[in-house]
Amino acid sequence: MQNYNWRCFIISTKKELEINEEIRDKEIRVIGADGSQLGVMSPDKALKMAEDENLDLVKIAPTAVPPVCRIMDYGKYRFEQQKKEKENKKNQKVVDIKEVRLSINIDTNDFNTKVNQANKFLKNGDKVKVSIRFRGREMAHSKLGLDVMQRFGEAVVGGTIEKPAKLEGRSMMMFLAPVNNK
Repeated sequence: MQNYNWRCFIISTKKELEINEEIRDKEIRVIGADGSQLGVMSPDKALKMAEDENLDLVKIAPTAVPPVCRIMDYGKYRFEQQKKEKENKKNQKVVDIKEVRLSINIDTNDFNTKVNQANKFLKNGDKVKVSIRFRGREMAHSKLGLDVMQRFGEAVVGGTIEKPAKLEGRSMMMFLAPVNNK
């Protein structure tokens, strides 16, 4: 005799509602298609009522005692749920993090260009990561890098400092977030 090793894989992480013949409770509380209470009855009787109206019996509250089922058009319900999810996804704003790199001996015009870039990113609603990479002997002058970062934070118009400048290894980073004018 061969020993088969069977495995079950969950295809979807989202738990679907039990409908029609999948409902195996002894008794259920039934709500009609119009929202009226039809009382506690057996699933067979409720399923017969749903089929008479050409609708589905859907378990909407499985943890209640007894479980609550509703008579509704399940296909229409699923379509509306997917439509709502799609609408919510469309209204979400994805915030990107843009990076602006500076150096401790940055010139005035380069500094102003980087400030303008950061302002443009913040105006578009993105967060800005400002970084300075220390090379060689520059590590001994981390105070100069901190001064450049503070000057940069003050020069940027469209944002506020979310995380102040912090030295991590050979680089110093600061995060700027857009100001909400809503």
